[in-house]
Amino acid sequence: MSLSRVIVEADGGSRGNPGPAGYGAAVFDSSRAVLAERKESIGTATNNVAEYRGLIAGLTAAGELGASDVDVRMDSKLVVEQMSGRWKVKHPDMIPLQRKAAELAAQFASVTYTWIPRAENSHADRLANEAMDAAAGMDTAGMDSAGIETASEPVPVSTPRTAPAETSSEPQIAGSPGWTASVGKPTRMLLLRHGQTAMSVDRRYSGRGNPILTALGRAQAAGAAARFGSRGGIDAVVSSPLGRTRETAEESARVLGLPVIEHKGLIETDFGEWDGLTFREAAQRDPELHTAWLSDTSVKPPGGESFDEVRERVIAARDDLIATYGGSTLLVVSHVTPIKTFVQLALDAGPSLLYRLHLDLASLSIAEFYPDGGASVRLVNDTSHLR
Repeated sequence: MSLSRVIVEADGGSRGNPGPAGYGAAVFDSSRAVLAERKESIGTATNNVAEYRGLIAGLTAAGELGASDVDVRMDSKLVVEQMSGRWKVKHPDMIPLQRKAAELAAQFASVTYTWIPRAENSHADRLANEAMDAAAGMDTAGMDSAGIETASEPVPVSTPRTAPAETSSEPQIAGSPGWTASVGKPTRMLLLRHGQTAMSVDRRYSGRGNPILTALGRAQAAGAAARFGSRGGIDAVVSSPLGRTRETAEESARVLGLPVIEHKGLIETDFGEWDGLTFREAAQRDPELHTAWLSDTSVKPPGGESFDEVRERVIAARDDLIATYGGSTLLVVSHVTPIKTFVQLALDAGPSLLYRLHLDLASLSIAEFYPDGGASVRLVNDTSHLR
């Protein structure tokens, strides 16, 4: 097959930057008929590396088709400007990739590079997201940064993935946890994510729906209950009112001899019309909105709730719990977004934490909030109770 002019659209991305990464590329003729598609998961990499890999794949496909002239269109300003020669390539990871792309481009009579808005690069963006899905396996155990329920198996982890081991079963005071001047007895919140549901298995957005725990989810809840029962020192069990959290909380409450107290502020994000969809299905249904939502906490899913709105109600829930149980140790059973938000508040971190922090099903995180407004995080994503 031999063609004169083709259009190459390419994209790449990373969930975490660096994180699980992938690229996508498509080759079109002048009538926008698709001549070739390429996509690949590339493991852990940065956005820029993935974007260059997408360009290389697109140029390779155009060469295989016998094209003589290529119009490259990408939403990466960096790649477009570097390949056009207007920006220097300084990063050591970019230099060999730019060189490879330039070598491929040299086989054509002409190559032009044009920046286009992300909305106009939706075909390659979709392919790249599919590759990122595969790279992450949607993280294979837990929840991706966008809030999709994902499958989780019992993980025999003896220490937390991202935080030091818990050092004491009693709340610490007088600023001992970290370089703070906070004083007084903190309200310690043991933040437990619910166990597995069928939505987790199918890797679907799970917000206000009410799926029950699977057999594995019940086993995860029992593992958490055994942990809390053996340590004691918990003054109250507070739960989101949804079934999967209530069921998880009841296991621990039974062992501790405490009632489950429901708090609406702990409910999961309302994903609106995306509830029940996979990441890919939501991205295909609303590509521009979904892309914006993945980087902007003020953006709402259709008919749903923004992460900024979740933050406001979690702040209200935190303040209410501190006012009611100040100085106590609480088991707070909730969902991935509210728990991430509690951690974000305790760290005084920016919105990027919501997209970068990973929380497994039935994982434990611990945040402490002091009477003077100080806070600390003692534990993140501990699954040592899962066997």
